[in-house]
Amino acid sequence: MTATATSGCPVFAGRRDRLRAALAAMGHDALLVSHAANRFYLSGFELHDPQCNESAGYVVVTADGDDYLFTDARYRDAALRLWPEKNLCIYGAGRYAAIADFLKARGVTRLGFEPAGLSFDVHGRLSALLPLTPVALAVEPLRLRKDAAEIARMRRSAAINHGVMASLPDILLPGRTEAQAAWEIEKRFRELGASELAFAPIVAVDANAALPHAIPGETVIADGCLVLVDVGGRADDYCSDQTRTVWVGSKPPARFTEMLARVQAAQAAVLERIGPGMACREAYALAREVFAREGVAERFTHSLGHGIGLETHEGPSLNPSAESVLEPGMVVTVEPGLYYPEWGGARWEHMALITETGRDIL
Repeated sequence: MTATATSGCPVFAGRRDRLRAALAAMGHDALLVSHAANRFYLSGFELHDPQCNESAGYVVVTADGDDYLFTDARYRDAALRLWPEKNLCIYGAGRYAAIADFLKARGVTRLGFEPAGLSFDVHGRLSALLPLTPVALAVEPLRLRKDAAEIARMRRSAAINHGVMASLPDILLPGRTEAQAAWEIEKRFRELGASELAFAPIVAVDANAALPHAIPGETVIADGCLVLVDVGGRADDYCSDQTRTVWVGSKPPARFTEMLARVQAAQAAVLERIGPGMACREAYALAREVFAREGVAERFTHSLGHGIGLETHEGPSLNPSAESVLEPGMVVTVEPGLYYPEWGGARWEHMALITETGRDIL
């Protein structure tokens, strides 16, 4: 058997070959892939199953190129659309014994696993049947740089999000609660073509906007209030994430316009310089320097942004201690914010594709 992937379409097979090379460099014979986004990235199978106690299945990538998909009978027909039957294992109630027996029969005697993608309970059950070795962050580095097809999907996802943001004047109406506005936003995503939300929407009025991850509640939007909206959708499997902070109604007070201007200036300073070769912590520092000059740096309480793709939050992180360096093909959010618990906050967010020469706003 040559060390070439035998299962699935060429895109996914090519990704598994890249993983295979990485595993060989680390000295591992096989890897059990259980993280839902990683499983999908390598196989095209079942992205929407993040729960550790579900049984949508696992992909095993081996050193000799014979890769396997494990799932239960509910997913058999879907799996066969992507995977040859000889490399498919359908398990029942005794799934862990079935996995161990299947792999042992094919010469796998030691299995790597994703520590962040396997529960303590599952690890205990499977390791009693087959020796397991932790292999951290094997697939995630492969997902950092998006290929042309992924970028096209992310552009569509971002375009839908822009459409939702353009609808905010018709959604953030006085008399509506945060929760009601969040529901209107969710409907708008679906109307524009999103398959689902990428994460629970944030709609936060006045002081609630000082909570970076506020949960929409019964606070009512009024004439003369600020509203922070942080929302994202999923289209063609890929996520979007954007934030805007707006004033509803009458002329905004100076404290709001000054706060928002500072946030937008910090974002502009980053977007002017961000590009390949820049350290992620340097991007963060650019925003913080703007706030420091204005004497409000202590109000910037989170990272500048994060990678985005199949998941809303993935690598790299734009934080003050990040060691990663930006590379072409990475897509990151740039979302500086300022927060005042007494009366409100502001955040402004765009998605930036790192290109060979700079960046492109999605």
